Amino acid sequence: MKILVTGAAGQLGRSLRLLLEGTDLVALERAELDIADLAAVRRVVGETRPDVVLNAAAYNRVDDAESDSGPAFRVNAVGPRNLALATAETGADVVHISTDYVFDGRASRPYHEYDAPAPRSVYGASKLAGEKAVREANPRHYVVRTAWVYHETGGNFPRTMLSLRDRDEIRVVHDQVGSPTYAPHLAEALLRLIETNAYGTYHMAGRGQASWYDLTCRLFGRLGVATPVVPVTTDEFPRPAERPPFSVLTSIQEPRIELPPWEDGLASFCERLGRLGEDD
Repeated sequence: MKILVTGAAGQLGRSLRLLLEGTDLVALERAELDIADLAAVRRVVGETRPDVVLNAAAYNRVDDAESDSGPAFRVNAVGPRNLALATAETGADVVHISTDYVFDGRASRPYHEYDAPAPRSVYGASKLAGEKAVREANPRHYVVRTAWVYHETGGNFPRTMLSLRDRDEIRVVHDQVGSPTYAPHLAEALLRLIETNAYGTYHMAGRGQASWYDLTCRLFGRLGVATPVVPVTTDEFPRPAERPPFSVLTSIQEPRIELPPWEDGLASFCERLGRLGEDD
C-alpha cells in the first residue's frame, strides 16, 4: 500500500512518518505541497498515485481564526476538499482529521459519531466544513475526529506547561474537559483503520477524560515538577474563541478502534521526552 501524508512536519505527520519508515511512503511538508492549491494537489496525487492520502495538515491557531477566518477555511476546508477531489479522480482513499471543536460542549456525556455538530468557534466551523467537503467529494473517505493532540516535539499544551515550571505557580483551567491524545497512539490507530475499507466517520482520542488542570497535575507528578498548579475557571482566562466546556469523545462506530487511556499516552510522552531532552 502506498501512502501519501500531507502536513508531514506536524505532530501527527511526524508520528506517521516514524511508523511508516521503510514502507512505500510519500511524506510532504507544507513547503512541498500547499493543499489549498487544487492544481498542485492534482499534480502530486496524479504523479505519485497513492492508495491512501492521509491529511495531517491543519490550521490550528484557534484564536487568530476569530478575527481572520480566511486562512482557517483555506487549510481546513478548501485543502481537504482538494485532496478529496484529487483522490476521487484516481480511485484513492482519503483520510481527513477533524476535531472535538465541531461540538458545542454542552453535552452531559461523551460525544459519539452520530451526535450533531454545533461548533462555537470559527476554527470548529472550518473543520466541520472540511468534513462535509470530503464526504461530498470522495465516497472512499475516513473522517476522523480527535482532540487535544500532543507530541514530545513541537508546540503543544504539555510542553508549554513544562516551559512555565520555573514560575511560583501555574494557573490552569479546570472547567474544560476533553480527551488528551498522544499523537503516536493516534497514528497507530489510523493505520489500523485504513486497512478495514470501512469508510465513514470515526472518533479516535485518548480513552477517558481529563481537564487541562488534571492533565497538568498528572504531567508534573510523573516528571517530579514541584511547581504548584492552581485550578481556575475559563472566565478567568477570556480568549477570543469559545472553547467547548465538555468535548470528551467516544466511539460507537464499527469497527471500533480504541486508543489507549490518556494516562498511558502521557506516560509514553514523559518517557520519550526524557530520552530526547525537553528542548528538542
